[in-house]
Amino acid sequence: MSYLVTVGIFAAIGLLAGVLLTVASRVFEVKVDERIEKVNDALPQVNCGSCGFSGCSDYAEAIVSNGAPCDMCRPGGEMTAKKIAEIMGVEVTAAEPEVAFVRCHGDCNITPHKYEFGGVQSCAACNRFYSGSKTCTSGCLGYGDCVHACPQGAISIVDRIAKVDRSRCIGCGLCVDACPNGLIVVRRISQSVDVTCSSKDIARVTKSLCEGGCVGCRLCEKNCEQGAIHVVDNHAVIDYDKCNNCGKCADVCKIGSVMRIG
Repeated sequence: MSYLVTVGIFAAIGLLAGVLLTVASRVFEVKVDERIEKVNDALPQVNCGSCGFSGCSDYAEAIVSNGAPCDMCRPGGEMTAKKIAEIMGVEVTAAEPEVAFVRCHGDCNITPHKYEFGGVQSCAACNRFYSGSKTCTSGCLGYGDCVHACPQGAISIVDRIAKVDRSRCIGCGLCVDACPNGLIVVRRISQSVDVTCSSKDIARVTKSLCEGGCVGCRLCEKNCEQGAIHVVDNHAVIDYDKCNNCGKCADVCKIGSVMRIG
């Protein structure tokens, strides 16, 4: 009989604990805005961090809870921005899609290597030895750190230089962070003219190291009616906000370091 009393006591305690836990869960429940899940579902789940947040879920929460802009997702582009805006009940003007570009065309045919790197096949590792294996220390090393960083498989190494497949690139910018020489930029996909050299060496040195290097002759600068291209640090730099894609700078470049893209 005593064991029945014991069982009854434990059953009563269990029942009471269950009731208390249920009440506590209702009292201390943290209500989650259902829009967070909807916004998160609208995002591409690349978790690239290009929006400035650690991942898609954090960005979704920032949009709903903190009023973050709806158009910060580069990979999602205009379509994703519109979906999020519809969920949030706001209007948004999505930015133009962006794409990565490698500012170097010094492949193995025009830029020699000063030694063969036998260590870990990584641009970052190679760059620690005499500023890389290429004679041009500003050029693409071609060991594929950007390739490994790209979640879309949009970058490949051709003739020991990185090439971007514009049709697959989502403009996330992970390749930008992976390049030790800072040769990759992310800019508007409509930009059809760009500079394929990042060397800051003087003309004589650049010419001796790479047949396709910009020598800062300023022909492009003199022929640009928009004032959109200037020689800075011994190589041409384009101001995308002024450039109208006329291509005159590419037409007058005798070396081919300013060229039409796409």
